[in-house]
Amino acid sequence: MNTEPGSVRPGGRTARVRAAVLRAAGDVLAEQGFAHLDLADVARRAEVGKTTVYRRWGTVTGLVADLLADMAEQSLPRAETGSLLGDLTANARLVRRTLADPRQGALFKAVIAAAACDTRTAEALHRFYEIRVAEWAPCVEQAVERGEAPEGTDAHEVIRAVSAPLYYRLLTTGAPLDEASADRAARAAAAAARAGVFVARG
Repeated sequence: MNTEPGSVRPGGRTARVRAAVLRAAGDVLAEQGFAHLDLADVARRAEVGKTTVYRRWGTVTGLVADLLADMAEQSLPRAETGSLLGDLTANARLVRRTLADPRQGALFKAVIAAAACDTRTAEALHRFYEIRVAEWAPCVEQAVERGEAPEGTDAHEVIRAVSAPLYYRLLTTGAPLDEASADRAARAAAAAARAGVFVARG
């Protein structure tokens, strides 16, 4: 039977080993970047057998894929504030907190850089964002039902529009990601959604 890396026997020792290895992998990515991620070094940091890491994850890209899957699973669930702007603001502030965190921000920078030149890492990163966008898309769908946004609004595109300015700021300016930046991104996405910018055409 084929299983995804690290998914065998979700409880007990397997879960503890997976958690330790993924934590160690995240630390290396945050501290040194993708180029310095080495399975043997991760095993040493996690205090598990090197053979276990090679057998379960196989490659560095396999390990990164599992790390991103775990991060998607562990992310906080969406908020339900009762309004489109409230929900999008909650989403923007969550993204900002993640990217402004010294460890998490560095980790995402490393993975994004790796994804630019490694297909499997790019695929894993795309899956991560697909999961997170799908988690938050219902807040836009509910806004459409309440009449806050027009019928046909692409909920996924609205959610992407919230976080896009924050990632752009992180990767291109070096300026701090403050809460004002998050709130501005949410207001812009909400205003565009209400104006019908995200309604699918033709």
